[in-house]
Amino acid sequence: MDLSERIDRFLAELDEWLRGLYHGMISHPAYEKIEKEAEDLEDAFMLACFPDAFGIPSPVSYYTAEILPYIEDEFKAWERRLWDRNTMLERKGQQYHF
Repeated sequence: MDLSERIDRFLAELDEWLRGLYHGMISHPAYEKIEKEAEDLEDAFMLACFPDAFGIPSPVSYYTAEILPYIEDEFKAWERRLWDRNTMLERKGQQYHF
């Protein structure tokens, strides 16, 4: 192994290490925040469309029932998440306590 191969190998390892550092410090936390914000928006949309799932009467439920077959899996996960109040309170509390 000559010097140029060793330098190329070192630079490749340094590049991999720096990419991992960047991902761990900057990009990964940003992805987590974006995913949580998207989930919050999805929760608000689902609650606005299907409030009768939690006993809140709404006249729009008749019309939003038409989209239910298309979002069946998301609806089940959303309903499970909202019924589990401890998880919901913990998630909301994490937004304000780092």
